[in-house]
Amino acid sequence: MRDIAVFSGSAHPDLAAEICAHLDVPLSASRTSRFANDCLEVQLQESCRERDVFLIQPLVPPVQEHLVELLLMIDAARGASAGRITVVLPHYAYARSDKKDEPRISIAARLVADLLVTAGADRVLAMTLHSPQVHGFFSVPVDHLHALRELADHFGGQELSNTVVVSPDLGNAKAAAAFARRLGTPVAAGAKQRFSDDRVEISTVIGEVADRDVIVLDDEIAKGSTVLELIAHLRKLRVRSIRVACTHGLFSAGALERLAAQDDVLEIVCTNTVPIPPAKQDPKLQVLSVAPALADAMDRIRRGKSVSTLFG
Repeated sequence: MRDIAVFSGSAHPDLAAEICAHLDVPLSASRTSRFANDCLEVQLQESCRERDVFLIQPLVPPVQEHLVELLLMIDAARGASAGRITVVLPHYAYARSDKKDEPRISIAARLVADLLVTAGADRVLAMTLHSPQVHGFFSVPVDHLHALRELADHFGGQELSNTVVVSPDLGNAKAAAAFARRLGTPVAAGAKQRFSDDRVEISTVIGEVADRDVIVLDDEIAKGSTVLELIAHLRKLRVRSIRVACTHGLFSAGALERLAAQDDVLEIVCTNTVPIPPAKQDPKLQVLSVAPALADAMDRIRRGKSVSTLFG
């Protein structure tokens, strides 16, 4: 078993530090600087030679900046003779660009996967990709974790006898059904049509939700347009209460404030796959940590043990 070295990019160093605390290893030092012509330079400040190197970097705003920084970190580790390079992607922002649904557009999820592999990544550890097919865009092994266990543990202590899990769309219905099985509740799903990045329409909800307590489950909340549209539809169907849960709480463009302002939304739950600045937080917001799950997966990878047991 190789010695381990864990480095963090600048996107979410707090999560990297928490992961290292669970692994009981130090977070290795690195330096990112900028030249006068705006180019980035990354230096890994500890030896990588023949070590099992893990590079932790969610692709969060500014996404392009953090992506280039990650590519430079991978290249630096490869040039420093790392034994194996595992990219830990708590959030893969480009996973949403997974299909060609308009003429002459790039399938960016595949392109960025190719960039990571070309830079030198030997393995990827990801958390809740936007759609399952993104897993197959990588030509190296991918361990794809989800946060359903953490979210289910949070809601599991509540009274759920009159609760239904609702997916905002049919694309997320499989994950919502798995989440509902963990909680022992029924599941429903919205029939969604997207017209633009921030304009969606939900025509109906498939499943019984009237007079029920609802947990809305999505993989990511950015502007919150889909969830707000669903909440408006659920309100017309006379649900009793609404809780919102997601893995990636980006909450851009005032989304958290708009969600928290809904009187019938009792709670908003997300994980710390992306950083949530204190200024963005709200009394209704609960942030769960995925650091133990990522640390466990990283430890299993370095020891050559199965990661699939984490899905139980």
